[in-house]
Amino acid sequence: MENDLTSITLLDENGEETEFEVVTKLDIEDNEYLVVVPALSSDEAEAIILKIDKDDDGNDILYTVEDDEEFELVSEAYEALFAED
Repeated sequence: MENDLTSITLLDENGEETEFEVVTKLDIEDNEYLVVVPALSSDEAEAIILKIDKDDDGNDILYTVEDDEEFELVSEAYEALFAED
């Protein structure tokens, strides 16, 4: 996936489009993740972690991280990246 991506539009379970702002892309243990926030939300919107994978045709697919350990690993990397000195 492109490193300079600033926003993405995703379909929810009802087929409705929602635009998200890309906060950052993380590469962790041979996996890629996007951290996004809803584009039209308040400043305190919770970030969403999406794992980047490939489908059978080599296209990028995104899905939420369901595994607690994997989620914690990515959360810690995100927090370390944006930690204030």
